[in-house]
Amino acid sequence: MRDWALILGSSSGFGAAVSIELSKRGFNIIGVHFDTRATIENAESVRREIENNGKIALFFNLNAGDEEKRKLVLDEFEKKYPNEKIRVLLHSIAFGTLKPFIGENLESSINQKQIEMTLHLMANTLVYWTQDIFFRNLFKIPGSRIFAMTSEGSLRVTKYYGAVSAAKAVLESHVRQLALELVPYGITVNAIRAGVTDTPALRKIPSSDKIIELTLKRNPSGRLTTPEDVAKAIAVLCNEDLYWMTGNIINVDGGETITGIS
Repeated sequence: MRDWALILGSSSGFGAAVSIELSKRGFNIIGVHFDTRATIENAESVRREIENNGKIALFFNLNAGDEEKRKLVLDEFEKKYPNEKIRVLLHSIAFGTLKPFIGENLESSINQKQIEMTLHLMANTLVYWTQDIFFRNLFKIPGSRIFAMTSEGSLRVTKYYGAVSAAKAVLESHVRQLALELVPYGITVNAIRAGVTDTPALRKIPSSDKIIELTLKRNPSGRLTTPEDVAKAIAVLCNEDLYWMTGNIINVDGGETITGIS
């Protein structure tokens, strides 16, 4: 039976790098991404690279936070590849509102809809995708691996990052709870806390240049983390021998989290 990985956020950043790396290591990829005409070539480039590695790229350009779209993806997978299982689920959705809680006025401050959208997409969708895959009996049991991309934003604050920071903290809590509840089925759940990485998501933060500058001073490895660093770590963590590693927040950052600025 073929190995499949379902990647939420497959067209750029960590999701793209993991899709490509896992395809090099024998995985077929179900890619879920949300791109406009301006960015759709990113997804096409990732899809072509997967296929060049000799693997299937089943890609969907849609909103991963929409319940009906989630159903569509899994229906299509079951229809095209009956009796096959998903061994890896990666949650790498980076779509949230970057506004202060208390701006110059109420209009410039983040609102309820924006906070709830950020928490829904960047945290709660991990639970909903996991539930749907599990109750359709699409996970490989035992042996499946679930990963969620978190960041140091779950621990620290910076201007404009409040809603995303909250989402990362919620995401880590979801990882712990899912790990507990999926232990009897031999499914592991871990969060990957990457170091600061120059991705499109980082560049949307107004203070991204300052964050990069401080990180280059702080990281003892003397550079930023790359998506490829993270993809290789996740590929190793997919090993079937790591069945006893679950419920963790795993730093993949060259020592960044453990240091201050010196």
